[in-house]
Amino acid sequence: MFLHKVRRHASYAQSGAHYDTRLVPKVIHMDEQIILASGSVIRAQLLRNAGVKFDVLVARVDEETINASLEAEQASPRDIADTLAEMKAQRVAAKNPQALVIGCDQVLALGQECFSKPTSPEDAIAQLKTLRGQKHQLLSAAVIYEDGKPVWRHVGVVRLFMRDASDSYLQDYVDRNWDSIQHSVGAYKLEEEGVRLFTRIEGDYFNVLGLPLLELLSYLTLRGTLPS
Repeated sequence: MFLHKVRRHASYAQSGAHYDTRLVPKVIHMDEQIILASGSVIRAQLLRNAGVKFDVLVARVDEETINASLEAEQASPRDIADTLAEMKAQRVAAKNPQALVIGCDQVLALGQECFSKPTSPEDAIAQLKTLRGQKHQLLSAAVIYEDGKPVWRHVGVVRLFMRDASDSYLQDYVDRNWDSIQHSVGAYKLEEEGVRLFTRIEGDYFNVLGLPLLELLSYLTLRGTLPS
């Protein structure tokens, strides 16, 4: 079931490319409703700061089951992020077919291994110890649904190089920041103290925050949803 969906989008997911926005006819859409199918405060703030008017409807999907199914089928981290984003958009769009629905997901990958949000401070420390001294990726996927079908998708990739922090620093870091980092894959937030864990970051900072914002805004502008 899930593997079929992944293969259907392989040409987009493997390259990180979205539908070619150069081919989007520029039609002015007056009073078009945009729905963000995510409860992420940061994603909502990014769109709000960009002057986008939208509503929030959190998509209820069983991410653990979907992840397990995709991993069992040896789907790539990129395909996992893309599929989860689409399923969230699809769930909300089913009840709001008139709207542009944005589904999002972010996956942290160390090689082919995907990380989830830490379930406890001990789990957070274990994740950070696994990541330290190595390069990993954050893959931020977004899919837009309109009239019951996907019309745009993009997967942004950021490469992060974590310094070899000591056990004592990681313990203190988690103790100080647990209330915040428990909501983040990899147990860190770059917009907070987590930036001290890294020596180098390659990629778009908006993707670090969980949304390929520039590509999303470009699409909405080209289709006439946002003024140019």
